[in-house]
Amino acid sequence: MSKLKFKLNRKGVGELLKSSAMEAVLMEKATAAQSRLMPGYEVSSMVGKTRVNASIYADSYKAKLDNQKNNSILKALR
Repeated sequence: MSKLKFKLNRKGVGELLKSSAMEAVLMEKATAAQSRLMPGYEVSSMVGKTRVNASIYADSYKAKLDNQKNNSILKALR
């Protein structure tokens, strides 16, 4: 067996987690989940302190009730 050593480039990983490419991947996944929901749900993204975040939220009253009763956002992410 070889003695392989691996050293993680923490700065590079941090840059990757904040990159626009990562934001595009997350927005693609969030938009795919949004397409499985009824109208009234919105998608947004933001660059946080350590990484990019994407979120799906109920924007209309009807969507809020739907999500409260059926937990629709969580089910759409499966």
